[in-house]
Amino acid sequence: MHASTSNRPAHRTPLSIAIAAVLAFAAVPAFAQEAAADSASNADADAKKTTELQSVVVTANKRPEDVLNVASSISVVGEEQMQSLGAAQLTDYAAYVPGLQVASDGTPGQTRVSLRGIAPLSSGATVGTYIDDSPVGSNGIYQAATIFMLDLLPYDIERVEILRGPQGTLYGAGSMGGLIKYVTKAPDLVESEFRIGGGVSSVADGGTGNNLRFGANVPLLADRLGMRVSYSRNNQPGYVDNSITGEDDINEVSQTSARLALLWQGDAFNLKLTAMRQGIDSDNNGTVSLDPADYSPLDGESDHLVYVDAPFQKDVDYYAATLSWDLGWGDFTSATGYSKIDTRVRQDVTVDYGRFTDLGLGLPFPGASYFDTRLDFTQLTQEFRLASKAGQRFDWLVGAFYSKESGDNRQHIQLTQLDGSALPDPFEAIAGDLATLNLPTRYKELSFFANASYQFSERFKLGGGVRYAKNDQTFSQDVTSGLLLPIGSSPNGSKENVFTWSLAPQFQLSKDTLLYARVATGYQPGGPNVKLPGVPDQVDSSTLANYELGLKSLFADNRVQVELAVFRIDWEDIQVISTFDGASGLVNGGTATSQGIEFSSLFQPTANLRLGFNAAWTDAELTEDFPTLVVPSDPYIVNLLSGLGGDRMPYTPKLSFSATADYFIPLGGNGWEAHIGGGYRWVGDRVNGTTEREVILDGATMTPVQTTVTAPLKLDSYGAFDLYAGVSNDHWSIRAFLKNAGDRRAYSTVAAHENQLTGVTEELVAAPIQPRTFGIEVDYRF
Repeated sequence: MHASTSNRPAHRTPLSIAIAAVLAFAAVPAFAQEAAADSASNADADAKKTTELQSVVVTANKRPEDVLNVASSISVVGEEQMQSLGAAQLTDYAAYVPGLQVASDGTPGQTRVSLRGIAPLSSGATVGTYIDDSPVGSNGIYQAATIFMLDLLPYDIERVEILRGPQGTLYGAGSMGGLIKYVTKAPDLVESEFRIGGGVSSVADGGTGNNLRFGANVPLLADRLGMRVSYSRNNQPGYVDNSITGEDDINEVSQTSARLALLWQGDAFNLKLTAMRQGIDSDNNGTVSLDPADYSPLDGESDHLVYVDAPFQKDVDYYAATLSWDLGWGDFTSATGYSKIDTRVRQDVTVDYGRFTDLGLGLPFPGASYFDTRLDFTQLTQEFRLASKAGQRFDWLVGAFYSKESGDNRQHIQLTQLDGSALPDPFEAIAGDLATLNLPTRYKELSFFANASYQFSERFKLGGGVRYAKNDQTFSQDVTSGLLLPIGSSPNGSKENVFTWSLAPQFQLSKDTLLYARVATGYQPGGPNVKLPGVPDQVDSSTLANYELGLKSLFADNRVQVELAVFRIDWEDIQVISTFDGASGLVNGGTATSQGIEFSSLFQPTANLRLGFNAAWTDAELTEDFPTLVVPSDPYIVNLLSGLGGDRMPYTPKLSFSATADYFIPLGGNGWEAHIGGGYRWVGDRVNGTTEREVILDGATMTPVQTTVTAPLKLDSYGAFDLYAGVSNDHWSIRAFLKNAGDRRAYSTVAAHENQLTGVTEELVAAPIQPRTFGIEVDYRF
């Protein structure tokens, strides 16, 4: 239940000299290479090693495996790439991952994420999120997981695994489109390490930022007990100006990250304990105001008509304990996770409700309005797994999973005078409080799963898995005051049983070439609905089936790596938000398909040069009209439809691609190395939602009185260059980066703000991609 906006989803809506110096320094070492050649008579073996692409280990199947041996489409973003890009959030590296779309609403932590075109049309997420062995984030539908996905500041992160396609058998609810898995660095039990670093940044036509970070790894008991601790703070510069007050750079953001990890390694068992805290504090969203008629700026290119500041805060506390026990014949794992997430967001909805003061109340002035949302969420998860020893002819894994979630969703819409002061008496008492409510929820899930594979021959293996899950949810709609909703408490609940499965035959064409097929199902939990006229008491789970054929190959003396996947997804009972008179509920819609091709490649022609190219073509659309929601509104009947057959899925480009180049230059025999690189990312045009049709009928004659069809808003395609350079040795790392080097101006998301009294769209609010940003980073390790 939220403020109404058309076209879902709603709006949360001298440094150049320095980089030249770094690049010049990086170009010097050609002489150093020649001087060192005489001492490199044994270079043949070393050259072979350095010209080969290195294997990447992932834990997608909940055991370590070479990514090229896994019958699934997986991408890995490593620490080196994130550091080179100066990454501070998902949007900084998402465009380099085929099939991954991250649409930002203007600040870290306000992101909508999809994979393979399975874009959320409701408030529940379609992509799951894990930190190591435990999920983080709500499976329910009242914590706005769609737009508040976990977005970690990537410091002390070893890698990010992106699993495309449904992961229901091993990862359960909410991973129907795929999974994002943050893998943190584990304590080293042998070597001590201390790190400290910092940096500065500057954004075009905006402010300056800075960051600080430090970390330590200490073996407390040699080969037995180790500790790892880290802290990072990143202050991102603002680049949006408030054209109402004249204030500049209003969208500054502060991110913090702290982590403590302990690892005990025994003869038969290991225990890892983790405590982590992540925080995001934004003064305002990085959004701008556009004219609905032609998408031109209502004021300046980087200006936003902000009547009420819209701060955003999100704090994530995460604790985990993972026990691994070697039984000799198998391995037992217990993974316990607890997370607490507090989210506070204010939206400026003056365009939506501010005219209530003059048009509704008759006051001689328009007003201002804001919409506060406070989300409080806790989650306890426990998973037990028993697995065979790796490398057996028959590999198997069985397990059980339990999750208990508790959440509150407090909402308040306030009407004020334009300067923010209370309405004059008696109007404050009458209409100052437009709505105050809470939506408390409880979610419990118990599931059992099994995965197995059998090696029929040296070349052929067949794998598969099943999962049975049941969830029990309770909910209440508690409206305490306001004009927009009926006051009172309306409890509700739901129960579901869901079965998912997967099957994956794979054929080893050669030692380094794998051909596989994969069929897998996934689901997004349903749940109890809000109490509104015409809205069903419960929304059912949405389900999908993924059909995939893939090829993975490493060839040309291990210098070329190629991965290709062709897929089709059939999606049923899609959950969709339907909005009427400023309130929203969920309904189950029709069907959709997503089909496409994903391609990723790496090429290392020399020991110094590495090239990459990734691409995804995705055709995702609704295949039938969504059912009509009939809402009685005496003396009328309103028919609402929130999607037409042929509509594209939101924020899903048909074509996206990226290219990267990295050149490494040894600086002689003192261990120094230079690195120059860059990337180009291109994202095709997108739409921000599906077609909305509202038909108002005369209640007596059932004849149409008014029909309104609202088409989704379109976002143009764009391409952007990212450049980076640096020098490093065993102790020092000095890097420079230039994000969006050409200062391409384009938009990540857009939403329409509609006057709720007149029904006229008066403003578009769009989140631009981050303008050209230059930064320098220095790290020291000892």
